[in-house]
Parts: sequence; C-alpha cells; structure tokens
Amino acid sequence: MAKAQLTVGMTIDGFQLEERLHRGGMADIWRVRRNDVDFPIIMKVPLLDFEGDISLLVGFEVEQMIMAEVRGPHVPRWVANGDFAVQPYIVMEYIGGPTLLKRYFDRVAPVSEVITIGIAVAAALADLHDQHVLHLDLKPANILFRPTGEAVLIDFGLSRHEQLPDLLEEQFHRPTGTPDYMAPEQLFRVRSEKRSDIYAFGAILYQLTTGHLPFGRPARMRKVRRRVWRDPVPPRNLRPETPPALQEIILRCLEPVPDARYSSATDLLFDLRHPDLVELTERGLRTQQSDWRTVIGRRLRVPIMIRNILASATKPPPRPPIILTVVDLRPDLEELRQALLETAASVLANAPGARLACVNVMPTALIGIDENVDAAGENIHVQRLAELRSWAQPLQLPRGKVSYHLLESRNVAAAILDFSRSNHVHHIVIGAPMLGSYAGKVVAQVSAEAPCGVTVVRSTGDSGHAGKPD
Repeated sequence: MAKAQLTVGMTIDGFQLEERLHRGGMADIWRVRRNDVDFPIIMKVPLLDFEGDISLLVGFEVEQMIMAEVRGPHVPRWVANGDFAVQPYIVMEYIGGPTLLKRYFDRVAPVSEVITIGIAVAAALADLHDQHVLHLDLKPANILFRPTGEAVLIDFGLSRHEQLPDLLEEQFHRPTGTPDYMAPEQLFRVRSEKRSDIYAFGAILYQLTTGHLPFGRPARMRKVRRRVWRDPVPPRNLRPETPPALQEIILRCLEPVPDARYSSATDLLFDLRHPDLVELTERGLRTQQSDWRTVIGRRLRVPIMIRNILASATKPPPRPPIILTVVDLRPDLEELRQALLETAASVLANAPGARLACVNVMPTALIGIDENVDAAGENIHVQRLAELRSWAQPLQLPRGKVSYHLLESRNVAAAILDFSRSNHVHHIVIGAPMLGSYAGKVVAQVSAEAPCGVTVVRSTGDSGHAGKPD
C-alpha cells in the first residue's frame, strides 16, 4: 500500500498532485488534474498514518460510498475513489469560494441575505433527501456556493444513505454530528430522521440572523440534552427587525420533537420562498424565552419528552438479513479463510436478499498503548480493511450487499457478540482454528452465546453447526 506522505508532482492513478489546498484534522485536500477531466478537481486524502482511528476510517468509507451515489448541482461532481489496498482518496469537482462559515464568520447577514441563503440551502437539502441521503452534519463549514448561486453540500462522512448499509450506526454506539447543530434525536443515536437536517438548518438560519448559536457551543454531549426542554432566545429579542415570518420558520425548525418541525425540506423551501404565506403562531411573535416555571415544568417532564422525540422520529427502513462472517487475517490461515469464503457463499445462497458483513476483530491491550502503524509505517486499520475486501472479492457482491467492519476490543468474543446483538444478525459464520487455543475459546463462546444460528468452519473441509438454530 502506498504511503500517505504525498508531495507536489506525485501521480496517483493518473491524477497529478499540483497543490495542497488545506490540511484538516482528518484529511488533506489537494488540487489535482488528469488529462481526461475537463473541469477543476480536488483529491481528498484521509490522514491515516499515525493518529487516525477506526471511526475516521469508517467515516471516509461512508463518504466514498455516498459521493459515488449522489448527483446534481447541489453536490460536487464525483470523479473517482481510491482503493484502500493502495491509497484511499476521493476525487471530486472543485467548488471555489469560501464556505458559508467563512463568508459570515463573526457577523450577521442582512435579513434579505438570510432568506436568499436559506432558499439555496433548503433547495440543496430537498434535493439530497430526494436522493435518499441524510446529511446529519449540516453546518456552515459544510456549505459552499456555485457562482450561479446554488448551494453545494460537502463532507458526507457522517451521512446515511437510506438504501445502503449504515456503517456508522452498525459499528459505533455513540451520537454522531456536530453538537452546535445537532438535533435532540441524534443525541439518542437516531440516524434515520431527515428532519434532523431541518433542525440543523434552523440552527444555521438562527446563527446568520442573530450572530449567535441557538444553544451556544456545548463542550460536552450532556449539555446538548438541555435543548430537549430549553427553548432558544427568540431572534426578535436579539435582532428586533427580524420579520415574524422568518422567526416562525427558524423556531419551527428548532422544535425538539421532530413532528413539530417541517415535515420535509420541500415544505420548508416553500415557506422561505413565500414568507407572506407563512402561518404565524405565537412562535413568530415571541420576544422572550419561556419563564423559569415553564422551564422547570419541562425539565420535570424530560422522560416523557424523550419518549415523544423517539416515538416521533422516523424509524429506519427494515434491514435485510445480515450474515456475519468473522475473518481471521493471520497469515497462516489461508486454507481456513478459503473454507470460510465457500461456506459464506453457501449461507448467502440460502438467505435471499441477505447482506454479508465481513468482520475482523483487533484485540487491544489491557495495559499500554495500541499502535496504529506497523514497523514499515503502514496503517494497520487500512491494511486490514483492504485484506477484508480482498477476501470477499471472489463473491462479486454488488454495492449494498456487503460491508466491512473492523472492531477493537480486549475481549474478541464479546465484540462479536455485541455486534451480533445490536445489529440483529441473522447468522454467524466463524472459522475454527486449533481447539484449545485462544481463538478456539473465542469460537466456543460465540457458539454458546450467539443470539442467532452459528456455522463453525474448519479448514479440513468439514463444517458443523453450533449454538442456536435459525
């Protein structure tokens, strides 16, 4: 695998690196060119050599997957993805100009511009949702504009495609998003609600209108919980010339219960385009936050509010059956992996519509620091992901019918079982090395405690069933 130490003039898959435009916390952005591409392009390369962890890797894989699916003026045109076995990257259209964050950093926008920007972003959001994609990290830093005025949404590392596996939901049990703009349901790990993007949109409009975030910048996730019961200071309090219709739109977007927000970005877009037709309620006329008695009453009803939020949130679409295959990547187990591949193919053939989830578990140290790179400076996570993909490649499964997961845990069996339970796995296929070894004990524990059927595969060609039946 190529090292991630990129330099000007280097060529990767025919793309020549011309200039590094930006170095962020998770990726470098390079201006690149290739003779057969006749528009400006950039290459996004994840920083995975030293500090990059599995969540960064999964997020980049999600972005590769989603960028290849979306089309239209409201996203950068996708050109190519780089293979994890060589050099992971995304090449896409270069959208010039500053982000919305840089355009209005530390200043408010004129009301007319707030509405113009709102219309452009709402149109982009409606188009994205029509393509079955939820952004789930909408914020000013992720919004650009074309010279013709269309808003362009970027950074899909935390996003979800409704028709593809949600790798972040399946692998991690924590909220995803930027706390400043995060909807309450995201705090409770709901990733299937398009109206979460509408909530973030409302926070952006609030910030453009007032110069402040509706709930400040919470340093910890527990402070995000306050927006369940605490309403923001009305924009008209901070900026009296705010039109009631604009305040009505903003505060409706910021309702804690999804059912109280706009039902779709299309409905939101209509109101922004026709503020004279906005039906005003007391929201649009407020000048003060709720008094302390009201706030205390809401605080006491938080458990009920949370139940209402979760009941209101859109449930994810039904998942296809998941066939979990645990792949041991140690170099001396080639024969076992081949037997595992043949068994996985057989199980898939008997489970129409099922998806294969290929899992490798990286044991972590009880004491000490786990290294992310090997002696040659290669990222271990990237190597293992590439090996998983290579193992499954002979099955020729289409996009959406196979996913790859690296798990880290001090207890390998517990990691497999936790993944199986939290994702309602239909069947587990696991290889059995020598009995009595540590790996053999892992297989025995998984077989005994799995919430589903288990097929144990041996390299001698015989395979047996253990654990609970289907």
